[in-house]
Amino acid sequence: MRTLKIATAQFQPSDGDKTYNLGVIEKLTLQAKAQGAEVISFHELSVTAYTFLKDLDEEQIRALAEPVPNGESTQELIRLAKKYDIAILAGLVEQKDGKIYNTYIAVDSTGLLARYSKLHPFISKYLSAGEEYVVFDLKGWKCGILICYDNNVIENVRATALLGAEVIFAPHVTMCTPSSMPGRGFVDDNLWQQRETDPAPLRMEFDGPKGMRWLMRWLPARAFDNGVYYVFSNPIGYDGDQLKNGNSLILDPYGEMMAEIKSFDDGFTMATITDDKLTLAGGYRYRNARRPELYSEILSQKHHAVTKPVWLEGK
Repeated sequence: MRTLKIATAQFQPSDGDKTYNLGVIEKLTLQAKAQGAEVISFHELSVTAYTFLKDLDEEQIRALAEPVPNGESTQELIRLAKKYDIAILAGLVEQKDGKIYNTYIAVDSTGLLARYSKLHPFISKYLSAGEEYVVFDLKGWKCGILICYDNNVIENVRATALLGAEVIFAPHVTMCTPSSMPGRGFVDDNLWQQRETDPAPLRMEFDGPKGMRWLMRWLPARAFDNGVYYVFSNPIGYDGDQLKNGNSLILDPYGEMMAEIKSFDDGFTMATITDDKLTLAGGYRYRNARRPELYSEILSQKHHAVTKPVWLEGK
């Protein structure tokens, strides 16, 4: 039986401070390795932070961008992977062929394993959209990557699974933002400031419709319908001017929670995945029962794609 011990992390990033953020990544990587992790996954744009990009002009965003794999941040992540003998997945702003991307990379002691650019970027008009799915080998497992909003489009998940992914890494910066769904919205900063003396109200907000009650409506379905493991990572505390709830977690192919972080601090959680669930889970049977001749033309019809969320309207 194949196994893989995966850690998923959360931390409060510092806007644009790559040195600080990479330092936290190293600290959590060291701790996870000490507990036996073979892989550790960090959130979307974990090297730079994310939300503050909405307020930057093109020149400022380009100043953050780096080539992959020869840029300093990718090389530092490779150095850490070699130093601690662990695979690391993290996000950065990439410059490639004159364009800028929200990119997520996987590295190990041999170097760059995979590079994936977000298909549905919206935080800045200066970010270009990725144009391809990515499936790669990681310690004998076929893995895919879908960044934040990419996971909300169910076709992206099915396509990645059909390309062979057994594990999908899903780095996010999400939850605790307004939407059309009742109960959604920002979380009061006062609750965050009082998290140590009065944690219960903040935990209720983070676990309620603004946070986990929204996520758990749909993310387990992505794992269940496709019969894949899901590794979700999300920042805790402030990312830019938005408070995020962390709750990084790992789901199995049944959509069941294997591990979740219930903390307001930087940290990680781990789970050991096994390959038996991949064929026992219903998603395996559902994929094999497909009849694409019935809907391939329907699914391929052209339409006008709109990605921008409610909380960015008017910007």
